Amino acid sequence: MRRDNQSSVSEFLLLGLPIQPEQQGMYYALFLGMYLTTVLGNLLIILLIRLDSRLHTPMYFFLSHLALTDISFSSVTAPKMLMNMLTHTQSISYAGCICQDFFFLLFGGLDSFLLTSMAYDRYVAICHPLHYTTIMNDSLIFLLVIVSWVLSFASAFVHTLLLARLSFCGDNTLHHFFCDLSALLKLSSSDTTVNELVIPTLGTVVITLPFICILVSYGHIGATILRRPSIKGICKALSTCGSHLSVVSLYYGAIIGLYIVPSSNTTNDKDVIVSVLYTLVTPMLNPFIYSLRNQDIKGAIRNILRRGPFVA
Repeated sequence: MRRDNQSSVSEFLLLGLPIQPEQQGMYYALFLGMYLTTVLGNLLIILLIRLDSRLHTPMYFFLSHLALTDISFSSVTAPKMLMNMLTHTQSISYAGCICQDFFFLLFGGLDSFLLTSMAYDRYVAICHPLHYTTIMNDSLIFLLVIVSWVLSFASAFVHTLLLARLSFCGDNTLHHFFCDLSALLKLSSSDTTVNELVIPTLGTVVITLPFICILVSYGHIGATILRRPSIKGICKALSTCGSHLSVVSLYYGAIIGLYIVPSSNTTNDKDVIVSVLYTLVTPMLNPFIYSLRNQDIKGAIRNILRRGPFVA
């Protein structure tokens, strides 16, 4: 995918994480363990939802897609980072860098839309319980997932298309462990005005508006609980919404720290460290949050262990 008429750069150098050489082995083992935990934990969530018929509800349908997205999201960056740490290499091809950026944006946006769909599901379940099955029908939940994919793909495609038209001459060193869009724009020798205008525009669609929808959903949920205050009602709301709120807090908290309050210094380690939280830690914690705080998931685990995974 090297385009000599547009770019003299055939590869980029990823400086990776700010780790001392003598600590590489320890951090490699740590990040490998985190990545394997992410994959296995989210696969367990998908398996439980698939095997337990009581989890065949819209909320857990969205959760299974979120788990698959988290696996894919971590797999975009973690394997390359681990390989570079193991082989002590830093290079990534131009084509590989563009592809990594596309899939990073795709699955990052998909996370945002799926979390929004889950918030809407909780809003309907708590604020309109008598109409829940009518509103959250199969057509709507499939439509929400399809729209999430389409919008995420469109946003990632536009960013990647605009990125691919830029020229990169001279410095090809990225102060990051993956091909971050912002870091790439700083290296470009072309005019990046259009790219910089598109970033907040699409960011509003992919991040800001979904976040506002989540806040509005939980605002209505809180108002509904306060209108009918009861210990049973509050406990039920916390049991169904607590896990989702924890995941939302981790996801958007990392985004705010990384993109809303960015570092002005291209070599500042803060952005790289927060990116680790965003790409590795959050997807790893999601399965634990849903298994430890969710009675349905814990019940499914107990049932599977008691009867065996392949018993009808």
